[in-house]
Amino acid sequence: MEVIKENTKIVFENWVNQFSDGLYSWALYKTSSKETAEDLVQDTFMSAYHKFDGFEGKSQPKTWLFSILNNKIIDFYRKNAKVKKNEFRISEKAGFQLSDDLFDENNIWKDQEIDPIWDDEVHLLDNADFNGVMANCMDNLPEKWKTAITSKYLTDKKANEICQDLGITVSNYWQIVHRAKLLLKECLETNWV
Repeated sequence: MEVIKENTKIVFENWVNQFSDGLYSWALYKTSSKETAEDLVQDTFMSAYHKFDGFEGKSQPKTWLFSILNNKIIDFYRKNAKVKKNEFRISEKAGFQLSDDLFDENNIWKDQEIDPIWDDEVHLLDNADFNGVMANCMDNLPEKWKTAITSKYLTDKKANEICQDLGITVSNYWQIVHRAKLLLKECLETNWV
């Protein structure tokens, strides 16, 4: 039994030496915070160490560690999403109302003023707090709308593939994407400042 523990320790120390830099780089890229990245990598190795007996070797150790890290990153954003107490709730009805309120009876934009947060030169996607709010806003979209937005912008699927996946027409898809973007913008402007 003692020999197995010692072998486990040696293997695990090799993994730490071999994969720490790569895990840290990925966590830093995803969170834009050195401290957070360090904590997430440490948590990843702690979880991996405690689950080491469950590692069956069906995947590469690097793949296994990165999947643990990605779950830690997702948990981090879920826990740290800074949304105001009067959480912005999103529904399809709210999306229809929001898009209808943007135009007058002649289908002309009512208000063309841009919120100043969008004029900022800061790269918002590099900001961990912004990403947390964005993740929360995405989670609050109606499921079909969230799938459409995620498929379009995060997986780069083509519109016809997304329509087929969702069982909707192309014109319905474009309306969903438009309304979902308006709701995300509204949610971000409400909760991010």
